[in-house]
Amino acid sequence: MRHVVVMAGTGAIGLMAVFAVDLLNLFYISRLNDPALTAAIGFTGAVGYVQIAVSIGMSIGLGAVTARQIGAGRHDRARRIASSFLLVMTIVMVALGLATALFSTPILHLFGATGQVAEQAGQYIRIVSPALWLVAAGMGCSSLLRAVGDAKQSMNVTLIGALASAMLDPLLIFWLHLGLEGAAISTILSRGLVAVLGYLAVRQHDLLTMPSTRYVLHDARLVGGVAMPAILTNLATPIGGLFVTHAMAKFGLAAVAGQATIDRIVPVAFAFVFALTGSVGPIMSQNQGAGHLDRVRQTLVAALKLVAICVALTWAILLPAQNLVVQVFAAQGATADLIRLFCTWTVGGYLFIGMLFVANTAFNNLGFPLYSTLFNWGRATLGTIPFVWIGMRFGPCGVQVGQVLGSVVFGAWAVLTAFSVVRNLKPGRVAPGLAAELPGRTAKSAMAELNELDEEEQIADDMADQSARA
Repeated sequence: MRHVVVMAGTGAIGLMAVFAVDLLNLFYISRLNDPALTAAIGFTGAVGYVQIAVSIGMSIGLGAVTARQIGAGRHDRARRIASSFLLVMTIVMVALGLATALFSTPILHLFGATGQVAEQAGQYIRIVSPALWLVAAGMGCSSLLRAVGDAKQSMNVTLIGALASAMLDPLLIFWLHLGLEGAAISTILSRGLVAVLGYLAVRQHDLLTMPSTRYVLHDARLVGGVAMPAILTNLATPIGGLFVTHAMAKFGLAAVAGQATIDRIVPVAFAFVFALTGSVGPIMSQNQGAGHLDRVRQTLVAALKLVAICVALTWAILLPAQNLVVQVFAAQGATADLIRLFCTWTVGGYLFIGMLFVANTAFNNLGFPLYSTLFNWGRATLGTIPFVWIGMRFGPCGVQVGQVLGSVVFGAWAVLTAFSVVRNLKPGRVAPGLAAELPGRTAKSAMAELNELDEEEQIADDMADQSARA
């Protein structure tokens, strides 16, 4: 429990700082008294979540495979894999960022943005997206720092980036009168700072070297066995959010603004829960690699306890403070109604969302990422579309309630499955009974290949030792 609290706590401080800056962005924009700009923030956030989901998925794969190598005492191989895949992450995000900027207009229309809102949101996306690779660099380095247990350094890097953004936002938005464009420039500068500082911190742990062209594709395929299902898993949430945003757009700019406000409050309020997903994964991977399966289960139980405590504390704070939140963001009409509903009732549903996040972390880091893909897409489709469609009959508040209800079923189901996975684990390998159910190239084949390579390297090392003695 202490290990989980330290890793997640330091991660939560960094995440809370980043998300608090996003919340400040929304606050500054709302003070311009232009509903179109506030709604544009909601649409840019929806597009940004899709982009970030890809980077998160790749960083999960990078952290899981690297941590497993470190846990097994193979630092040289961990460094080689980290260097190869960080290069691949950067290339992928450059391509994704350029494609998003190029097709920003039809993408925003797909989300339901029109007129001035679409124009403002498109301008923001065309500025930020080409620099999307900075997100991959920063997240990749942060994942590597957690893989070696350097929670403090990971937190400090993120904090410095957040503080830089917090200082730049008012300067660019108000003093230079750049509005949403100023927020975009601030985002790029802060992400660049995080990427540079993260790279320097990882180099201190001797985890990066010049990638070898001989191993880049091989290592990318190895990490991709874990990363690809994780990407699909993380894409589910923003894709489900696309349907919610489109549903809110039918009720006008006030409803979209209300949803945008809640989307910025949630990461700050539940930063500890989000940090758990990035922090407990390496702990599980290291202990599986070292053969300590009892600690894997202890980590899962500790994470779930902390999720429950976090949600209870957040609910206790937001319930009496809901009117203050409404006043701070100058919310009126449907915007205020959605904020009050969230603070009073639907905030409790994040207990089950947190349970789903923790279960997905276990799946991704223990060799069963396809399970997290299935549960997340189940929540984003069967757990979102029918519930939101029914809720639309009761207005924007019905949409919010419907979005949360589906998470209850899938969150509880995912946790039960996670305990089953942990119970059937074998040291250093995935559980054969469950892995047999996974089709195609999944974590089963990726992890199996890691095991084979481990055995081959051990044989090679033994032969080298014998030659040296001779």
